[in-house]
Amino acid sequence: MTMFQPIGAASDRVVATLVAGLEIEFGRGAGEALAQRFLEAEESDFLWDARASERWLGAYESIDEENFELDRVAIVGRLDGRWFVAVSIVDGDGNAHGLMGRRSFRNEAQAREAFAVTH
Repeated sequence: MTMFQPIGAASDRVVATLVAGLEIEFGRGAGEALAQRFLEAEESDFLWDARASERWLGAYESIDEENFELDRVAIVGRLDGRWFVAVSIVDGDGNAHGLMGRRSFRNEAQAREAFAVTH
């Protein structure tokens, strides 16, 4: 049997599981604060994994002259109950390498509207 679930619900469950695991390890009250630090440190990966839609924006011109090509990709999704639109830096294998920006929204309609005009 196959179960399907919206990515936003899955990302919310991941955050709740992260908090619960951290509370087991470090005690009640510490889980939420530590989870926020994890989310901030790995923000580009969490946002990329929580995306509901993506749109290629163009090549990313790296200052470092890296040996591989990177792309700018607009993404929209929901993480930890909040909708977002971001511009991710992504390699050809679909791995996130960073963010160029992120905005949060109260609801999906606002996020989708912003996503439509992101460039």
